[in-house]
Amino acid sequence: MSPPNRESVAEIARSTGITTQTLYNWRSQWQKQGQLVPATTKPPEQWSALDKLAAVIQAAGLSGPDLGAFCRERGLYPKQLARWRQAAEDANGPSAPSMADQRELQRKNQELIRQNRRLQRELEKKEKALSEAATLLMLSKKLDQLWPRDEEQ
Repeated sequence: MSPPNRESVAEIARSTGITTQTLYNWRSQWQKQGQLVPATTKPPEQWSALDKLAAVIQAAGLSGPDLGAFCRERGLYPKQLARWRQAAEDANGPSAPSMADQRELQRKNQELIRQNRRLQRELEKKEKALSEAATLLMLSKKLDQLWPRDEEQ
């Protein structure tokens, strides 16, 4: 599962005869221990945020030849690790929203969702009314064609 092989769980199960559920359980245990086990054939830039963070954490104490070996084993470049590390630092920097800000954003988001639903219902009602009006207009024109009104009356 680990780079550079990055075989999928299904491929490993076929080649070894181990059930996929067992492999998923093992992968989950390794990830909980902080191991880098993306188990994907995707290139490193498409890894999940959790896998990128795990790679940054594992490489944190490495430098020079050790860092190079770590990167080669996993199919990474040191520049990728540096970029991922910077992204993790920026995510927790002073510009990161506080819990109160996040709650306020969630409240506003919920309000917008409610407003959107209300507007959708209103739009549906108006579309129905418009459809009915168009149908009535069309029927009245057909009625006038079939039985013209006497204009003398």
